[in-house]
Amino acid sequence: MEIQKDKLKKLNQLPVKITDWVGSTKSLILHTALFVLIFALRFFNVSTNDILLILTTAVSLEAIYLSIFIQMTVNRNTQSLVAVEEDIDEIQEDVEKLEKDVDEIQEDVGEIQEEEHADTIYERKNAELLLNIESTMKQLTNDIAALKNQKK
Repeated sequence: MEIQKDKLKKLNQLPVKITDWVGSTKSLILHTALFVLIFALRFFNVSTNDILLILTTAVSLEAIYLSIFIQMTVNRNTQSLVAVEEDIDEIQEDVEKLEKDVDEIQEDVGEIQEEEHADTIYERKNAELLLNIESTMKQLTNDIAALKNQKK
């Protein structure tokens, strides 16, 4: 089973390699050399009609195979684009979830700030109340001391 997968993988890589090679400088040089050589057959007493027949047949076959390779490349790129689109959709969903989480966190922070503000106000009121009680206690203590001094 693993061997079949390897063979299939290599088979799928072949059109990619051919397409890459056809688009290279080496391919351009080879095609130019073959084009010159096909007309050089005239020096070996091959008729012009036969040369043109061979050239036309070869060019037609090459065009057929190149169109197949181009279509395979388009299909492969389309599959890649579909995968990228799926990834983008997943990322967008994640971003939306994160936005919701951020909104919830902002609400929580707002509530905490309100609670802290309320606690601060409560603590200030308690501090004022304690100062008032302390002041009243000092006044009462002074009044009691003054009354004791009057009785004596």
